[in-house]
Amino acid sequence: QVRLVESGGGLVQAGGSLRLSCAASGRTFSGYAMGWFRQAPGKERDVVASINWSSGITDYTASVRGRFTISRDNALNTVYLQMNSLKPEDTGIYFCAARQYASRPYEYWGQGTQVTVSS
Repeated sequence: QVRLVESGGGLVQAGGSLRLSCAASGRTFSGYAMGWFRQAPGKERDVVASINWSSGITDYTASVRGRFTISRDNALNTVYLQMNSLKPEDTGIYFCAARQYASRPYEYWGQGTQVTVSS
């Protein structure tokens, strides 16, 4: 049974930092794409960053590039999202997700962790 468990969310002032963690279990994620998604209040869930578990190649949405860093620890089977220079518009529920094929939707999801950035 695949499980993705996020942690690390919280309340932070604008300009501050948080590091989110996603502990993955239940299968080998080699070759999978791991993504961090954000769902702001009243808005759709959008991807903010992704990483290929095997190659380490990353991608970011424009609004977080240069401020957020996605990484993974193979030994711990954990994906991280380091978020610096946080802005109020970064507020939302952050979800970790995994998919095996780029042509398909993300198939595994965590329960989400709340990030609130105060101005």
